Amino acid sequence: MAHLRSRRRLALAVPVVLSLTASLGFLPAAASAAPQPASAEQATDAPNLAYVVNTKVDRRTIASVQKAIAAAGGNVVITYDRIGVIVVHSANPGFAKEIRAVRGVQSAGATRTAPLKAAGTTDEGAADFVTAAEAARTRAASAETPGSEPLEADQWDLRAIGADKAAKINPGSSKVTVAVIDTGVDDTHPDLAPNFSKSQSANCVGGKADTSEGAWRPYTDEDYHGTHVAGEIAAARNGVGVAGVAPGVKVSGIKVSDPDNGLFYPESVVCAFVFAADHGVEITNNSYYVDPWLYNCMDDPDQRAIVDAVNRAQLYAQRKGTLHLASAGNSNHDLDSDAIVDDSSPDDSTPVTRTIDPHECFDVPTQLPGVVTVSATGVQNLKSYYSSYGKGVVDVAAPGGDRRYQLPDTPSKDGRILSTMPNGQYAFLQGTSMASPHAAGVAALLKSKHPWAPPAALQALLKAQANNPGCPASYDQDGDGTQDATCEGGSRVNGFYGFGIVDALRAVK
Repeated sequence: MAHLRSRRRLALAVPVVLSLTASLGFLPAAASAAPQPASAEQATDAPNLAYVVNTKVDRRTIASVQKAIAAAGGNVVITYDRIGVIVVHSANPGFAKEIRAVRGVQSAGATRTAPLKAAGTTDEGAADFVTAAEAARTRAASAETPGSEPLEADQWDLRAIGADKAAKINPGSSKVTVAVIDTGVDDTHPDLAPNFSKSQSANCVGGKADTSEGAWRPYTDEDYHGTHVAGEIAAARNGVGVAGVAPGVKVSGIKVSDPDNGLFYPESVVCAFVFAADHGVEITNNSYYVDPWLYNCMDDPDQRAIVDAVNRAQLYAQRKGTLHLASAGNSNHDLDSDAIVDDSSPDDSTPVTRTIDPHECFDVPTQLPGVVTVSATGVQNLKSYYSSYGKGVVDVAAPGGDRRYQLPDTPSKDGRILSTMPNGQYAFLQGTSMASPHAAGVAALLKSKHPWAPPAALQALLKAQANNPGCPASYDQDGDGTQDATCEGGSRVNGFYGFGIVDALRAVK
């Protein structure tokens, strides 16, 4: 599957936030040369690509730019006038260059490197579905604890953050909604149906929201990522299957994965953030990175435009009261290092190996200002072997699973995360994709207790209630005598855990 958030996501240190905000907030206006229309030959022979065009937000400028887009051979898919982002399709190979020269255009670029077809995530490894025999064994173990859900004995992750005890105090408010921006959510699952919000769900693929019945559901059973994430957040305590971290809150699905390749393109994510904001969503979970670039470098005009467009959308949502959480990624990258080798981008055509500086090339949306970046831990409260990390980047940590080095004493002995799957099924997955929804669930509990808290205050509360185990004395997970990652920082804030592992029980107390 594409880039699901069992991958990586970084939280910005203040200097990085300021530099990113400055670079996006004061993009110079381009010259006013009028673009020439695309020739008929160009329109016939060139591939059709998608673009984002970012402008000033006044109506006169937007109207003028829309005319220029048409003159340059572009077709406007949708205009988000409140943030100055226009989604465009064009077969003119010179479209981006031409439109950047139009007065009022602040950045513009292609959102993919391969042609459009008929209209990624961060889980690590394949799903392991629960068999009937395994379920029976787990139900028997769960029955020994009064009030448990049938499969809860295998949910070591809930106990690790006190979510089982928190549910008895405050399971969360139905007035709080967490939107899962992902591959779609199967709202017919018996553990999700009681808490699902259809009115806050949509299909945003292509950049324009479709709210028709069921549009938010996964395309196939293989598009299970969003359903698994949704269950981790808000699976109901209803005597069926599993429980979520915040079983009393609402969950919605905003589908952004392309039906042909499963990728999460920028225009779809822009749509998702704006839709969430305009439909009263309090929290979004983002267990993915925006395709096709793992890291978007500001010295490339196309990648710069992607950062600009998605940042405008997520900041718009923040201003309307929405807190965003995102996974840190599964590459075991130090996101505060001087250099990272990226050999996976662009992922929609032919990748080219490049060395990037994560302070200049951004993982989107994880590294955007105000987004909470979440690393993954296992049952021993150690960083999971795959989880990316970085001092000043990771904000908090949460259970994401570790099937190699951290195995729980549960009926299954499985170190991964058990949650909901399409068609009423259940399965184990691991990744920072699974860590982010645990933190989102705790944020939903905090929002339930502090309903007037704005996103910045909610993030501060999330960090304040976290428990930091501090950097381990050694992180030689495979025992070969070499450190598998280096944790920098102290017991209050460090690169592995940020401000600490989230705590659901402290959140409700």
